[in-house]
Amino acid sequence: MTQIIIQGLLLSGLYALIAMGFMLIFSIGRVLNLAYGAYLMVGGYVYFWVSQQLGLPQIIGIAAATMMGVIMGLLKHRLIVKPLKGDHVAVEISTLILAVVMQAGVVLVFGDASKILLPIVPGVTQIEGAAVTYNILVAAIISWIIIIGLYVFVRNTYTGRAMQAVSMDEKGAAISGIDPDRVNLITWGISGGLGAVGGVFFASYTQLSPTMWVGPLIISVAIVIVGGIGSIMGTLIVAHIIGFLEVIVVAKLAPELRGVFTMLLIIFVLVLRPQGLFGREEAH
Repeated sequence: MTQIIIQGLLLSGLYALIAMGFMLIFSIGRVLNLAYGAYLMVGGYVYFWVSQQLGLPQIIGIAAATMMGVIMGLLKHRLIVKPLKGDHVAVEISTLILAVVMQAGVVLVFGDASKILLPIVPGVTQIEGAAVTYNILVAAIISWIIIIGLYVFVRNTYTGRAMQAVSMDEKGAAISGIDPDRVNLITWGISGGLGAVGGVFFASYTQLSPTMWVGPLIISVAIVIVGGIGSIMGTLIVAHIIGFLEVIVVAKLAPELRGVFTMLLIIFVLVLRPQGLFGREEAH
C-alpha cells in the first residue's frame, strides 16, 4: 500500500504538469488542442537528440526541448489558430492533422523504433520502505515547482490576470483594454513549453516513440474535462485521482487496463456534471 501511495503521488505531479498546458488552451481559447500530445513527443525527441546523441548536458537538452515547444505553440497559433478563429471544429481537426504530420516527421528523422531515455537522475532510493527511482522523484519535484510558478504567474502578473479575464469573457476583456489575440498567443507559447518539458519527464518515465503522444493527450483531456474548464485546482485534484487510479489498476489488475477506467471516468462525469467537478457553468 505504501508503494502505491508514493508512486501515485509522484505520478500525479507529472500528470498535473502535463495537463496544465492543455488546460490553459482549453480554458482561454476554448479549443481542444489535439496536437498537444505531439508537443510532448517532439520535446522528448529534442531532448534525446541534444543530450544523448550530441552528448550535451541534460539541462541544455531540457532547455532546448522547452524552447522548441514554445516555438511550436507560437507558430501553431499564428499559422492555424488565428486564421481559423471562430471555427473551433476546423481548428481542432487541423491540430489533429498536425499531430499526425509531426509523428510522420519524427519517424522520418529518428525511425519508428522506440527509444529509451537515460534517467535524468539515475539511481533508486527508499521512501517509507518503498523503492522509488530518483528519476520519477526529480520529475515530480520539478513538475510541482513549475506548477507553483505558473500559479503565481497567473494570479500575480498583469499577463496572468489578462489570461483569466479572457478565459471568463473575451469580449468583456477586449472592452477593458486587453488584447485577446496577444493573450492567446502567449498562452499557446506557454502551453507548448509546458507540454515539451512534460514530454521529457514522461518519456524518461516510460519510453520514447513516435506514437507516445496519444497517451498524454488522453490523460490531459480526461483531467481537464473531469476537473472543469479553467480550474487549476480542479486540474490538480483530478490529476491525483487519475494518477492513483492508474497506479492501482496497474498494480492490482493489469497494465493493459490502465486507460480504460480513465475513459469511463470521463463518460461518468460528462453524464452527471458536464462542466466538470470544479468547473463553472457556461452562461447561455
